[in-house]
Amino acid sequence: MRKLTHAEISDTRPELENIDEVKKLPVFVVLNNIRSSYNVGSIFRTSDGVMIEKLFLCGFTPAPPKKEILKTALGSTESVTWEYAEDAKEVISKLKSEGVKIAALELTEGSIPHHDLPKSEFPVCLIVGNEIKGVDQELLDLCDFALEIPQYGIKQSLNVGVAYGIAIFELRKIFEQKT
Repeated sequence: MRKLTHAEISDTRPELENIDEVKKLPVFVVLNNIRSSYNVGSIFRTSDGVMIEKLFLCGFTPAPPKKEILKTALGSTESVTWEYAEDAKEVISKLKSEGVKIAALELTEGSIPHHDLPKSEFPVCLIVGNEIKGVDQELLDLCDFALEIPQYGIKQSLNVGVAYGIAIFELRKIFEQKT
């Protein structure tokens, strides 16, 4: 076994100038009231890794070009389609009117394990909430369902960037499954 060089890895990746030609995962992501610029940067980088459709930064979620976001995003703010929208409810309502299913990444009554989402639920919008309070109830009221990451220890949750990474890569896996 030999570790691949950066050049060998880069040869298998799209170029920034061709990014609009890359087939995107039909997932929209709403970050609502995320406090940490480092978490936002991490989510940008992970979003590039799965090539989501679009990232919406809402509420008081910090937006590029904050240096902390750029530091952890490592250029992915250029490859991920994103926009800032003050009101997450407006973004979610618009997506819902376009036939996109709305899902919260949250522990709720009736939430389903993140790996059990049927492929038929795509396209989907994944709402990721505040590091402390999670997804606001007013946004949960707009959701079709909630996805949860099962927890087995004493803590109730994961870091928001870590939870997003687990969930979004599982959504990519589900979407790529042959039916």
